Formats: sequence, structure tokens, C-alpha cells
Amino acid sequence: MTDPWTVETRELAHDRETVMRHGNIYQIANGHMGYRGTLDEYGPDELVAVTLAGVFDQVGEAWREPVNAPNGGYTRIRVDGTPVSALSRPVTSHRQTLSLKNASFERETAFDLGGTAITISSRRFLSAVRPNLGVVRYSVTVSRAATIDIETGIDGDIWDLNGPHILGLVCEKRGETLLVRGRTNEAGKDVVVAEAAAFGFGEERSVRDGKRNLRVVAFAAEPGKTYTFFKVFAVATGFDAIEGSAADAAVAAVTAAKAQGLLVLEAEHDAAWADKWAKSDVVIDGDEVSQHALRYSIFQLLIAAPVDGSANSIPARALSGQVYKGAVFWDTEMFMFPFFLHTSPEKAAELLRYRIRTLPGARRKALTEGAGFRGAFYAWESQETGDDACTYFNIGDPLTKRELRTHFRDKQVHISGDVAMAMWEYFKVTGDDSVLLDGGAEVILECARFYYSYAYFKKDKNRYEVLDVIGPDEYHERVNNNAFTNMVAKATFEIACAAVAYLAERHAGALAALVKKIGIAKELPLFAEASRLLYVPEPDPETRLIEQFDGYFNLKDVPVEAVKAQRIHPDEYLGAGQGLAVPTQVIKQADVVMMLNLFKDRFGRDVKKANWDYYEPRTEHGSSLSACAYAMVAAECGDLDFAYKYFLKTAKLDLEAQYKVYVGTVFMGGSHPAANGGAWMTAVFGFGGVATGPEHVAINPRLYPGWKSLAFRLAYKGDGFAVHITHDAVTIAAEAANRQAHCFVVWGRPVSVAPGKTVLVDRIVKVA
Repeated sequence: MTDPWTVETRELAHDRETVMRHGNIYQIANGHMGYRGTLDEYGPDELVAVTLAGVFDQVGEAWREPVNAPNGGYTRIRVDGTPVSALSRPVTSHRQTLSLKNASFERETAFDLGGTAITISSRRFLSAVRPNLGVVRYSVTVSRAATIDIETGIDGDIWDLNGPHILGLVCEKRGETLLVRGRTNEAGKDVVVAEAAAFGFGEERSVRDGKRNLRVVAFAAEPGKTYTFFKVFAVATGFDAIEGSAADAAVAAVTAAKAQGLLVLEAEHDAAWADKWAKSDVVIDGDEVSQHALRYSIFQLLIAAPVDGSANSIPARALSGQVYKGAVFWDTEMFMFPFFLHTSPEKAAELLRYRIRTLPGARRKALTEGAGFRGAFYAWESQETGDDACTYFNIGDPLTKRELRTHFRDKQVHISGDVAMAMWEYFKVTGDDSVLLDGGAEVILECARFYYSYAYFKKDKNRYEVLDVIGPDEYHERVNNNAFTNMVAKATFEIACAAVAYLAERHAGALAALVKKIGIAKELPLFAEASRLLYVPEPDPETRLIEQFDGYFNLKDVPVEAVKAQRIHPDEYLGAGQGLAVPTQVIKQADVVMMLNLFKDRFGRDVKKANWDYYEPRTEHGSSLSACAYAMVAAECGDLDFAYKYFLKTAKLDLEAQYKVYVGTVFMGGSHPAANGGAWMTAVFGFGGVATGPEHVAINPRLYPGWKSLAFRLAYKGDGFAVHITHDAVTIAAEAANRQAHCFVVWGRPVSVAPGKTVLVDRIVKVA
């Protein structure tokens, strides 16, 4: 039986790729920093990384990427002068475990050193209460009397993809606290790691071993006795909002944590995680595999969630390292945001505040991209300022090593609408207009302004068109009237008009100030016109098919496998100017189907079914974002077996780490929080049939036949509910602290759920 709360392996990885994949699977994080799932004695060759959220650096012309800090969790041992490590000594057994319940990493490794049995065990976590703090408990046992040296401290030898990012590393000691400090290459900001340890045995001395600042505790070990110590480390930077220097802040953090002790640190951390799970857990009865995979997916979202008040977002590879430049993509708004919106709205608001904070960068991009546009053109790969980290030559050919010109940066214009829709969705679901007033409305209007400046008005057809773009299917670039993009632009105009109408009624003064601030009064009527006249490809009256973009149906209709079989190199990119998929109908990921899922209410089931049937066989699923869209539309169409297949494909992606490591010459090895969000959406929106609107919550379950029940919590309009779904009934329990009754429409039947009350709705309802 699989423990639904743990991930475990007894395999000790040796090759670099497996070490990399294990580092992703067993990673821990707390929103402020991430720590890859590597062993205590590992170093940069084993891809150890403590990755800092929102801290970026560039070296020369290389890609700008997040900064990895010195490793404050480093520990190694010597027994009778001989190093004992998973890298060098015979291992008789090994086990490493990730606890989903409290985001802790554990390992236990046994060695045989000339007949002496040695066991090392450790546990570490990144505090959910103290964002810059890491905690390690470490134990060693030997089978015979021996002299043991425990070397523990800070490893300043940092793994970087495009570094080095921290220069001038200096090792120091302040009293009993070790420090390693340096300054970032680009901004010259301090990065400091402090470490303090509590031993109840041995004699301690300080040692500086290259870039490692260590304390060595030597002692005579008795046979069979376990020796345990704990240590804490803190990372502080000049980018943090702290008083005084980064060094002082780091030292103060570890000094306070050490004084309070391991039990206090564990208890507060575990309590915080219990609260996280109370809000977000999803329980599947009858399917251990799905339960485990889904809970792991939720865990990955929880560890990546930004710290309150940071106005940070979640990168496309979360905090698993420097992959994808640590950049924020559309992944966040389209695939991760819904989870937080419906479980922890305060985190959803934090994600939106990141887009508000980076609005100046989106404005700069609009002005400088192409012919120069107005409004907000959000970065395809956004870092801390909102300026685009995406390069024009973004992928390398694995055969020639030449860089390929791609148009992700300048033609993926749907990103602005993705942001605007998330802003409005937050308001609709929560009823909280504070984000709108604090900059969200400005973002929406500037996104509409961008689309108006980008669109073309065709006088002969009396319509606006969106030309020369890339849709979600990135294998076909510079296409006209991509259905997804046009629909997103149309929705943005509609949202802009709705936001203005709402503010005019409720916050007229704020609206007047905003309109004056950005000088948009004369453009508002144009947005209303564009919302009516923007062209969106319609379903064919006979086939019900929607053409993905102008001319798509004229491309070669060949099987996906036939295209892939033509590759000369397995990492060959199928898109860009001359990619193998370009002249064909083979697409990278859900595009029209993504649109049908996003705009559920605008298309009938017949249209969804026809387009699912057409586009699914032509989809390569070359992106982790693809499977969940097909899963949700399949569930809505009643094809639950296909929905389940793609649900598992999404939910197990990071758990099994079976993903592409390279696309072209670009290293892609990291976690996939968008897929994790897709797994949650498929469970709750797909099989659970949940759809939240401004007036009510609709629940039309399509429970997978192999599941006995599905249970989850929902946050709606500032209140909380527990939902339990079986094949025959839906039970909704409102929290006692809820402020008002809310309307749920279950299987088409409206019911009111008052605070503290529970309502059960049978599937078969007798109509009088």
C-alpha cells in the first residue's frame, strides 16, 4: 500500500541525470527559497542548490537567472580519519523520504567500512514560519568504537548554470556562528548565509576548506550509540526588506532559532503545514495511485507559494533551480492561480500583486517591441522587474549548436490577456475589490490598451483581427487569428468594460483618478467597440470544428509519430522556422482545446467533443501544460477514461520525473508546477464539475467510475466550504465562521448553504 503522505526511494542515484531527477522529486521549499533533494555531503557536482525566490543575476551575455545561495545544510563525516560518503564508500542500504505532510526531507544511509557498520540519518526542512531559515537534524551510529569527525557548516562552492553569481566569497565566524558572504555580480547586493549548531558532545574547532566554512566536532564514539545534533542556517540578502545589514539579519535569525531549540522549530513548522493542508487537501477514496499523485502535486504548489507581502510569483520551474531562468510565464495565471484562488485566496492575491508590481516592465516591453505599442505587453519570461528575459534566439539546434530564432518573446501576445483575466477572476470569485483598487484595474485597462494598439481593423470585413502571433501551440509561429489568442483579447476588452462599469458604480472617485492618471478616457469607448467587433473563429456549421488559425486546415495532415520519426536528434525542436512540425497540423500542446476549456460557457458540448476528437490525435503533448486541458474537456464531454488517462499523466509528471531534460540545447530539468495545478483543476473542475461564478458555485460531478468519492475544500466570497462528492450525492458543509449564506447549483438544482450548515443534494431529484 502506498503511503499517500510520503515519497520514498531506496535507490541511491549515481549517474548525473538520475541525481538531477531525484533532486527535483525530493525538493523542499517555503516560498522564500528552495532546497533540492540532495544528500548532506553532496556538492555542486551533484546539483545541490538553495535557490532564492525573486533574486536574479546575470553574468556577461549569458542568460539571467535566479541566484543559488551557499549551502548552509552541508555535513560530512570521517570515521577513524576515513571519509564516509555516498559518493565514495560502499553503501549497504539507503532510503530517502519526502514527507508531504510537513515538507521535510529525510535520508538514512548505511555503510560498511572494513567491517564497521556506519549509519547516517538526517532530516531537514525550510521553516514555514521563518522564511529565511533552514533546520537540520543529523545522526550517526557506528557498530564498533571509533573516532568520528563531523564536519558541518556552509558550502560556498555553488552550482550555477550561467554563473558565478556571487563574487568575493568570504568565510567568517562571529562567536559561535559561521558565515559565508559575497555580493551578486550584477547588482552588487549582499548574499549572506549564517549557520549555528547545537552539539552535546565532542570538541569543536573551525576549519576553512576551500570555499567551505566548517566546524569540526571530534569525539570517541561508543558502539551502537547514536549521536545527534541539530543545526540551523539562514539566508539573507541585500534584496530583502530587512533592517541593518544582511549579515546581521542572518546571524540574528540563527541565534534566535538555536536558542528556541529544535522542538519549538519543528512544532511551529508542523502546525503551519497542518493549516496549509486543512485548506487545500483533496481526498480520493478508492484510488491510491491517484491520491498519492494528486497530493504530491498539491504539495509542489504549496511549497512554491510566495511569502505573504513579497509580491513574488511562482516561476515555471518553481524553486527547483535556475532552469527556465527562474522566469514567470503564463503558467502561473492559467494553471497555478486557480488552485490558490479556490483554496488560499490571499496567495492568489500575492500572485496578482506581482503582476501589478511589474506593470512598468510590461509597459516598457510594449513600447520597445516591434513597431512600438501602447499599454502593457507582459513579458513571456518575467523576472523581478517585469522586463522580458526571453531572448529572440531562445533554443539551440542540438546538431549544429546554432541558435534558432523563435518568436516567443515578441509574438506570444496572449500573455497580457491571461494576466487580465486572472485579475478579474479573483474579483468575481472572492468579491474582494482591493486588488482592483490597488493596481489591478490599471493592469486590466493597460492590457486592453495593448490589444487595441496591436489589433488590425479590417474595414472591408468591419472587424478587428489579431495578426502575426503565436498561440499556445508554439510549433506554428507568426500565424493570423489564432482562436485562443483572439478569444483572450476579446475577453480582455469585455473585462476592461466590466471593470470600468463596476468602479463607476462603487468607486467613482478611484475610477476618475485612474482614468486621469493613465490618460485613457478617449480609449474606453474603443474597447467597447473592439469587444463587439473582434473576430474569433467560429465553429464550422457542419463539422463543429474551429480552425486553430487562418490556414491551419490547409497544412499537411500527418500523424504525430510520423513527424517525430523524422528527427535526426532526439532533442530536436519541432517548431521555429524550419521545424519538422511547421508544415503539418501537428501541434505542441492544447490550443483550441485550451480555449474551449478556458471559456467553458461560450461553447456547447458538441463543439467541445468535435474539436477534442480532431485535435487530440494531432497533439504531440510536448509541453507539461497540455494534458490537463484535454483531461478537463474529456471529463466535460463524458469521456472519463480519457480524462483519467490525462489526469494521471499530469499528476504523475513530477512524481515520476519522466520529462524532457533538453529541448534543443536548452536544459529543462526542473519541476512543473503548472502541471501540478493542472492535476488539481482536473480533479476539482473536471471530475468534481466545479465552476465558480460571481453569483453562485455550480457543481455538476463527473466522478471517475473507479473512485468512490472525492472531497475537497473551496474558498468562495471570503467563506469556506467542505465538499464531498459520491456517485449519488453531493454534500456541502459551510464553516461556522462564514459570514453569509451562499448559493450552490448542484446538478442544476439551486440550494442555499448557510453558515455552519450542511446540505446534501441527491443526484436524482424529483420534480413536482
